[in-house]
Amino acid sequence: MRALLIVNPNATSTTPAARDLLAHALESRVSLVVAHTSHRGHAAELAEQAAADGIDLIVVHGGDGTVNEAINGFLAPPTRGAAPVGWTPQIAVLPGGSANVFARSLGIAADPVDATNQLIDLIGAGVRRRIGLGYADKRWFTFNSGLGIDARVCESIDNSRNNGHIVSPSRYVRAAITEFFKSIGNDPTLTIECPDREPVDGVHYAFVSNSSPWTYMGTRPVHTNPNTSFDTGLGVFAMRSMGVASGLRVSRQLLAEGAEPKSSKLFRVDDVPRVRITAAEPIGFQMDGDYLGMREEVEFFSVPAAIEVVAPLTPQ
Repeated sequence: MRALLIVNPNATSTTPAARDLLAHALESRVSLVVAHTSHRGHAAELAEQAAADGIDLIVVHGGDGTVNEAINGFLAPPTRGAAPVGWTPQIAVLPGGSANVFARSLGIAADPVDATNQLIDLIGAGVRRRIGLGYADKRWFTFNSGLGIDARVCESIDNSRNNGHIVSPSRYVRAAITEFFKSIGNDPTLTIECPDREPVDGVHYAFVSNSSPWTYMGTRPVHTNPNTSFDTGLGVFAMRSMGVASGLRVSRQLLAEGAEPKSSKLFRVDDVPRVRITAAEPIGFQMDGDYLGMREEVEFFSVPAAIEVVAPLTPQ
C-alpha cells in the first residue's frame, strides 16, 4: 500500500521528535511519503496530487482544519446529492491539533503515538469504514458547521492562534462565554427550512452536525444531536433565545450523559437529508471549526458513504 503522510508542523500538539516517530512506525506497514504543509490550503494541494498519482491512503497528522483541507483536496463535489463516482484514496487521521473532533468521533486514540499503533493494527487487519459527510457552500465538512455564535467563537480562536496564543479547551470556553454575553440583546436573524416541516424563524444561532458527540472542550463531549452519526442524515440544533436562564439550562443538557436536549426555545431535528438556513443580514459561518466569513444563505446536504476511512468499525 502506498501512503502519503500530510503533517501540519504548526499544529498545536505536534513535535519534530513525535512526527519522526510516527513516520518511522507507519513505514513498517506502508510505502510512505511524508509531506509538510507550509501555507493555508497546502494540505488540499497535497491531497489532490496524491489522488491524481493513485496513492492508496492519505494519513493526516494535524488538527480538524488540516483534515478538512485534505478531504476537500481529493474529494470532488457530490453528484445529485450522492457521493462522487469513481476511485478515491482512503483517509486516516493521527491527532495533532487542539481539539481533534473528527478523530475522536471516529474512535481514534487521543495520543498520537497510541493512534499510530491503532492505525497500524487497523491497516494490518484490513479494517475500513465508509462514512457520510456534510456538504455546504461548495465544501465538504466532517462533523459540524454552523452560523452565529459558534462561528464567532471560531473566529476568535483563529485570531488568538494568529497572535501566537496556544489554543486550549479553556480558551474555547472563555471565547464561548464572551461571545454569548456579547450577543444578548441582539435580534434573531436566522430562518431554518427542513424538508416536510414548516420554516422556523426567530433563530439566533444554529449548528448543523454530521456526527455526535463533538467537542472543543478536551475530553468533555457535547451532545447537540445525540441521534446523529456518520451513518445518518444531518442534525439541526437552533436556539430561538439568548436568555441566560434558557441558555444555561440547555448547556447543562448538552454536557449530560445520555441527554436529549429539549427546550421551548430550541428547534432540534435529526436525520434530515438537507437544510437551508437564511439570514436577514450577514452572519458568521464556520465549518469543522474553521471560520469562513459572513453569509446570508447556506444550504447543507447529507452525502451518505462519501469516503472510506481507516478507523474502528464501532467507535467507543
